[in-house]
Amino acid sequence: MEAADLVIPDWPGLPENIGALATTRAGGVSVGPYDDGRGGGGLNLGLHVGDDPARVAENRARLQVLLPGRPAWIAQVHGNGVVDAATVGPGQPVREGDASIATGRGVVCAILTADCLPVLFADLDGRVVGAAHAGWRGLAGGVLQASVRAMRRAGAGEISAWLGPAIGPMAFEVGQDVFDSFALALPGVDIGFAFRRHPEQASKYLADMFALARLMLEREGVTGIAGGIHCTATERDRFYSYRRDGVTGRQASLIWLK
Repeated sequence: MEAADLVIPDWPGLPENIGALATTRAGGVSVGPYDDGRGGGGLNLGLHVGDDPARVAENRARLQVLLPGRPAWIAQVHGNGVVDAATVGPGQPVREGDASIATGRGVVCAILTADCLPVLFADLDGRVVGAAHAGWRGLAGGVLQASVRAMRRAGAGEISAWLGPAIGPMAFEVGQDVFDSFALALPGVDIGFAFRRHPEQASKYLADMFALARLMLEREGVTGIAGGIHCTATERDRFYSYRRDGVTGRQASLIWLK
């Protein structure tokens, strides 16, 4: 795996004792729909998508070389549950949730995505980190707010966030149900800025998850928000996208205390 195969967050103010990265679809050994989009080996990290488990294991081993500890892979369910990453690993029961936090050195919070929005969190005092998986259901259901509150209970002070690769506002087609879900989640707030009518389908919208995430984070007191520049659906040669391809792999977003 080379440096070009990774996304290193451009994250102003990130404390020096915090490490963070996101993977792409390149740099691994997966083939077929899980490849790198150019006929080479893909770095699919998801065991639940139909890929050869041995190839996924090799991909995870390649990622592991870059990390201080084993990623805390949780069973993501499109909800708002927050897990202590230190309780995830071999010999532990499978933990369901859509976010994790860590307060110990070398404990790696990890999220798998292929269009959903990964959000990494950092306490600016360098004491607590977190990662959240925010599909539209989890985003509307409060997974970002739950993550921030869990970090504060764990001792975090001022928190900043980085929005990782996700389906962008020119590609995320949604129906009235998604608009209505965010209207309910943000009563009294004009959410129209994050939705525009689809130019070809009157019953559809194009939704901006990055804008919705920023709004929710700001309402929770998080003002240092970086990222939100990579679209998984349109950057075909760089990212997996479920909406675009159906059968596809998963990339990861990870953060830890050094």
